[in-house]
Amino acid sequence: MPCSIKLPVIVKAEINVVLVAITGLALVTRLCGICFPNAVVFDELYYGQFVSLYMKRVFFIDESGPPFGHMILALGAYLGGFDGNFIWNRIGAEYSSNVPVWSLRVIPAVAGALCVPLAYLLMVELGYSHLTALGASLLLLMENSLIAQSRFMLLESLLIFFLLLAIMSYLKFHNAQSLSSPSKWAWLVVSGTSCACAVGVKYMGLFTYILLLGLAAIHIWELIGDRTQSNVMVLVQVLPRCLALLVLPVLLYLGFFYAHLSLLYRSGPHDQMMSSAFQASLEGGLARITQGQPLEVAYGSQVTLRCKSSKPVPCWLHSHKANYPIRYENGRGSSHQQQVTCYPFKDVNNWWIIKDPGRQDLVVTNPPQPVRHGDVIQLLHGMTSRFLNTHDVAAPMSPHSQEVSGYIDFNVSMPAQNLWKVEILNRESEREVWKTILSEVQLVHVNTSAVLKLSGLSLPEWGFRQLEVVGDKIYKGYQQSGVWNVEEHRYGKSQEQREREVELHSPTQIDISHNLTFMTKFFELQWKMLSVKNEESEHKYSSSPMEWVVMDTNIAYWLHPSSNAQIHLIGNFVTWAFATLGLAMFTALFFWYLLRRRRKIEDIPEASWSQLTQAGLVCGGGWAVNYLPFFMMEKTLFLYHYLPSLSFKILLLSAVLEHLHTHILRCSSHRLTLDAVLVAGLSSVYLSYRAFSPFTYGQPELSSDELASLRWKDTWDILLRKH
Repeated sequence: MPCSIKLPVIVKAEINVVLVAITGLALVTRLCGICFPNAVVFDELYYGQFVSLYMKRVFFIDESGPPFGHMILALGAYLGGFDGNFIWNRIGAEYSSNVPVWSLRVIPAVAGALCVPLAYLLMVELGYSHLTALGASLLLLMENSLIAQSRFMLLESLLIFFLLLAIMSYLKFHNAQSLSSPSKWAWLVVSGTSCACAVGVKYMGLFTYILLLGLAAIHIWELIGDRTQSNVMVLVQVLPRCLALLVLPVLLYLGFFYAHLSLLYRSGPHDQMMSSAFQASLEGGLARITQGQPLEVAYGSQVTLRCKSSKPVPCWLHSHKANYPIRYENGRGSSHQQQVTCYPFKDVNNWWIIKDPGRQDLVVTNPPQPVRHGDVIQLLHGMTSRFLNTHDVAAPMSPHSQEVSGYIDFNVSMPAQNLWKVEILNRESEREVWKTILSEVQLVHVNTSAVLKLSGLSLPEWGFRQLEVVGDKIYKGYQQSGVWNVEEHRYGKSQEQREREVELHSPTQIDISHNLTFMTKFFELQWKMLSVKNEESEHKYSSSPMEWVVMDTNIAYWLHPSSNAQIHLIGNFVTWAFATLGLAMFTALFFWYLLRRRRKIEDIPEASWSQLTQAGLVCGGGWAVNYLPFFMMEKTLFLYHYLPSLSFKILLLSAVLEHLHTHILRCSSHRLTLDAVLVAGLSSVYLSYRAFSPFTYGQPELSSDELASLRWKDTWDILLRKH
């Protein structure tokens, strides 16, 4: 053994017993009995469906937010051995034996528990005493709404955890003195990573991320103004901040989607929201149908044309053996020619033949003659042999646009106008070849310059409620409703109509595959998530931001089918009232000091003013950026949307109380009075926590009279069963 090693080897460690104790208590309050109830609780119905799809590797799109939070929930399911086989059809449905309830709920519960020590550490980093930090963490510890939200398969506890971790780790980085300390820069990396995770869980995380960037920008500006630092030293300190807080979050955000798309490689129920190219990249579904199609569209090709717009639903250019009525209900006349619509289902009547206007052949030559950008074509309907036509006749539902029809020669001086110019919008050259799935095409009518477009309106009963297609003469700019792509494609081989109909009914199989790059799929998926929204309907438990502050609303998460046992999202009433009071006190103090300082009157030391403003920026700013944006949102809102804002509001309350104790109350008797009020207030917080615990944990079951006594507000919806 080398002589340089001296025995015994001694390792000394400092342990904050208070921090360990509150962490243990937080784990107990969040983890104890999380398998109860053994039934679907509120939005577990929503997230559980996505978890099942992850287990089965089936693609889905959740327009409400990015995939990282769903992947965390899916990780718990995977570790618990969940096979994804459960029908998530109603709140209160009993979980079957194959559903690992504990594993599904444990990660959100642990994240919710860790928010308590994070609050403690954050307050310490803001420069407040350990006693104040303990008070803030105890308020979060006994906050019923945070406990209830973290005990189930939901995302808010994960979001709050990453938000607090991002702020706390950045403050640790900023407060560290030694530039050479690896831990200082490690905290900066943790902060950037946490920001990415917060945004990856919910788009709401972006608000706090922007707040943190603002705080970092202030610190960078101060650093640039420090003349004691050389230019090189300033650059050495600024560059890592930019990499960790700007570049790293973007890379991680992309990484979340890369993992999401890598895991979900199978076709699923949400495919039709995506483009044909995206669908063809998934295993099964459209990929199974289109595998091996010819890549280049040629004269004689048999194709289906899908509208790029997914509003109101994805659909394909369609025609059938039914004509427009001679006159509409309002007395307007039509051409009485064959109807052309957009049909939201796969159908043999979606097939069209690309015809060369100069030739009669309807088959592909050898070698094939490809269709290029700028070429003029005719589109012949495969099953009825009618040419796609438009003319100066008002469309049935959009009289400002032209009617599109399958041309029928009624010998009434209405000649065919069936020539269409192919314009490839995403072309790379002026003679680009029209490609299957990949090319985005605009069809421009030669005679009238009208663009073939989906109006989005539904036809009446005579049109079988299918979607109207029109010729738009005032079409301007890029509109998805006027963009089409070839989805299914085969080279036509049959000249005779009867043989061609048999061919159109047969599947397409040749030997070309279509692959999309990750970035192409990412941008399409990101755009769909931001632009495609489900119809929002009023929910029984939806609420407005004004109701959140005074907790005029609650949410019934779970109701026992036969007893009074129930779980509600109801906050600790005392904490909510104190937190609102603390916000009002901070606002008053801040503007009072601001006015006094403008008059050159400094009531408190400069360090104390800096501490107060930093607390206002972090805690007050955290409250504002996570609350005020909801006033501008048109989506359905719920009480749980307020929880990130509430968490920062509670921290601000603790900061205000210490400021009052230290700088406002100069007399010892006044301070003792405040201490007594704080002890009484903390006791009332505990009593309120205990009183609402049956709503938080769902047990013990209360009698109807006990439940009625807990209905502190008439607006709360609490079920009272008389036995």
